[in-house]
Amino acid sequence: MKHTNYRFSFEDAVQVWLRRWNGEYQHQIAASYGVNQGRVNEILKGKAHLGSEQIAKKQTQH
Repeated sequence: MKHTNYRFSFEDAVQVWLRRWNGEYQHQIAASYGVNQGRVNEILKGKAHLGSEQIAKKQTQH
């Protein structure tokens, strides 16, 4: 698969959290965006899009 230069938006990062909590693997999420798994991991490790986890948690509480 060819990876793109796609950059996650903050809303994308929120969706990454939600998808991960729903059981999707990082490589599956990355493939759907056409990016390297490392970009997804940066979000989940808190190195990118700080605050996206908290927004995702709020969305699951509704």
